[in-house]
Amino acid sequence: MNLGHLLDQTARRLPDRMAMIWGDHGWSWLAMRARVDAMARLLAAEYGVGKGDRVLVQSQNNNQMWESLWACLKLGAIWVPANFRGTPADLRWMAELAEPRLLICEAAFPDHAAICDLPVLAIGAAAFGPDIDARLALHEAAPLRPADVDRDDPAWLFFTSGATGKPKAAVLTHGQMGFVIANHLADLIPGTTEDDASLVVAPLSHGAGIHQMLQVARGVPTILPAGPFDPAEVWRLVAAHRVSNMFTVPTIVKLLTEHPSVDRHDHSSLRHVIYAGAPMYRADQRRALDRLGPVLVQYFGLGEVTGCITVLPARLHDASATWDREGSCGFARTGMQVEIQDETGAPLPPGHTGELCVTGGAVFAGYWRNPEANARAFRNGWFRTGDLGHMDEEGFFYLTGRESDMFISGGSNIHPREIEEKLLTHPEVSECAVLGMPDPTWGEVGVAICVTRDGSRPDLGDWLASRIARYKMPRRFLFWDALPRSGYGKITKRLVRDELVRRDALTDTGADG
Repeated sequence: MNLGHLLDQTARRLPDRMAMIWGDHGWSWLAMRARVDAMARLLAAEYGVGKGDRVLVQSQNNNQMWESLWACLKLGAIWVPANFRGTPADLRWMAELAEPRLLICEAAFPDHAAICDLPVLAIGAAAFGPDIDARLALHEAAPLRPADVDRDDPAWLFFTSGATGKPKAAVLTHGQMGFVIANHLADLIPGTTEDDASLVVAPLSHGAGIHQMLQVARGVPTILPAGPFDPAEVWRLVAAHRVSNMFTVPTIVKLLTEHPSVDRHDHSSLRHVIYAGAPMYRADQRRALDRLGPVLVQYFGLGEVTGCITVLPARLHDASATWDREGSCGFARTGMQVEIQDETGAPLPPGHTGELCVTGGAVFAGYWRNPEANARAFRNGWFRTGDLGHMDEEGFFYLTGRESDMFISGGSNIHPREIEEKLLTHPEVSECAVLGMPDPTWGEVGVAICVTRDGSRPDLGDWLASRIARYKMPRRFLFWDALPRSGYGKITKRLVRDELVRRDALTDTGADG
């Protein structure tokens, strides 16, 4: 099935119900379908977009950006959204790899439009191309039947966050995405109907866009904040629209639940606050549960598996100190097979650490035009996540970190996450990251970069000494005002290491800084 049918089905069933609310603007399902169909005709007639063609999109969250996805789906074209926080050079790299038919670019990004040698359609008034809304009026808005597609026809080029080297484009297909949507509805937001509401607090170009496709399938209105991320505005919208679900990442959950506005607005409508993209530290998890109640839903899943690897539902989260699932990312998703494997691909028994590997209907079709990356990513039909962890006797999985994050000190494997979890239980530590750094004696030793709540520099070495084994103790503790974040709001070790290099802190043996 062409995924574009989801919009048609919902518009037919709920024509007058709200599809999207963005500030003072709103569109019904019937109005959104009409806009999408006019946009599809515009792309086809004026830019020659057809089945298999790529359409590159550089935009912040707005209704036109979201409608462009559905217009591409209906044509059988391939949506290629960029992280709007990326540089013009990042967008040029995406254009070189994807070879799109055109660029849809928000007016706020003229430098991005200029750097790509492509026809440009603008979102808003811009000198670099015609305004998409002005052009829509010239094209018929009558229902457009979606193009016929096969299960394995690409629908979306999902660019990875580029933890190592340049981002790769994961190919998401119509059939695979259909499986993902059904899986997410079953495992993440069961019982969702048109009487719910969903708030967007992350870029629609990535995981949040996948999540909002579920809302289209169920006729749930999407609420878009009108400005930049603002916790107070988020909580106001939750109360105003009786929001029941939202997708985000742990760092945003942390910001939302630490902000004083969380206690000034009614958030009792929330049933599912889904967090993914990175593990959530236990201290942050407990704070969120205390503020919001039992609404947290964790899933583990890379873009290559479109989120569908494991799930820890709300009923299994617990704020108590004796919670027996602490550190778990949950159990295997419906219809997916997950294993901990050794370096040969053999499954390991419960309690043994290895690489988490997955197979099933949610696994992507491979990287776009990158056979070398595909050869590394797949082994015997299994996708290799690069994440290390173990499984317990009941089938719950526990991540210990990325394979690339682990370092070896004096012959012992050290997983930074364990140390980070301990550091975050210190009352003054707000954020931290632990990395391995070269050492002439031990090969590598740990360095802990910490952010404290009040800018203080506590003696963390003395405090940590009784809490972890001596060989795991970081040799240095650095205190920064903030840790660098990716365009998706995540703290990544690559960015922290880059900042260490910039500050010459990997070789500096002087005072902490």
